[in-house]
Amino acid sequence: MDRKAIPGLRMLKACAAAFVFSLGCAANHSMAQDFPSRPIRLLVGFPPGGNADVGARIVAQKMSDGLGRQVLVENRAGAGGVVANSTVAKSPPDGYTLLLVIGGFVTQAATMKKLPYDSIRDFSPISLLMTYPIVIAVSADSQYRTLADLIGYAKSNPSKLNYGAPIGTLYHLVAEMFNSMAGVELTFVPYRGGAEPLAEVIAGRMNVAFEAITTASPQIQGGRLRALAVTSAQPSPSLPGVATATQTLPGFETISFLAISAPPGVPRPIVNRLNAEVRRVLALPDVAQRFAEWGGQTAPTSPEEMQRFMEAEIAKWTRVVQQRNIVLD
Repeated sequence: MDRKAIPGLRMLKACAAAFVFSLGCAANHSMAQDFPSRPIRLLVGFPPGGNADVGARIVAQKMSDGLGRQVLVENRAGAGGVVANSTVAKSPPDGYTLLLVIGGFVTQAATMKKLPYDSIRDFSPISLLMTYPIVIAVSADSQYRTLADLIGYAKSNPSKLNYGAPIGTLYHLVAEMFNSMAGVELTFVPYRGGAEPLAEVIAGRMNVAFEAITTASPQIQGGRLRALAVTSAQPSPSLPGVATATQTLPGFETISFLAISAPPGVPRPIVNRLNAEVRRVLALPDVAQRFAEWGGQTAPTSPEEMQRFMEAEIAKWTRVVQQRNIVLD
């Protein structure tokens, strides 16, 4: 080939590439303008009636109002949310199938080595919805009045105190992080269901509960549990007078969350449209009030902020799994 023709050939290729790129941008822009043109599904990996399901329905109803199309909550219970997660990861990247992401999503990534998806690469983050702390609680008639009381006894009596949780869940890993940072050994008792460990603490058959404030708060306010601490950086307005764990155990801070993700590869204009709608919903006073009644707070983020949050959470819980040598069957 004549060398003099090469610059012209390069220019031709560059122009062709630019033309294809402009076509892609135009197609994405047109797609975003038309979006949504039909109902959107929001998959929840748990049965109806739980906090995750209720939170999803609050957000879905408000999104329907703003988008002019129904956002329909679809419960796909199974394997602790893995069934719904897998369904969304393999759905078309068109923005019409979304996933309600919960705190257990990141602990599954840290503990389960054979998930049918990659917890980061196979999802397009949209936004966090809500964050809320974990409560460290004992029965109402327990001898422990403060977190320092509990730690002091546990240090003097290794393995005498116990806690329960479904294995590999956020509550299991929070308790194991507590063991590591407090220098104690609370004995882990695995349970199949999420409600049973809390009931056992209330009945006095289990010593300590590590539970979401959304679940524990009614039992605390009803006088059946005593909250020793919350794991947020600041005290919770829904539990006035309850200290933060960091006041006794510096650095012991963690939260759970609700969020929304989409399948991988959703065009950025559609991601932006969904993110803007979620932000609008979270700014509504009645939504903020409803989340506050559960002990949480709205947490709108950009897709990039949510991505960094998810990566940091998975890394944190992976370290706990490694430090505590947690092995799942």
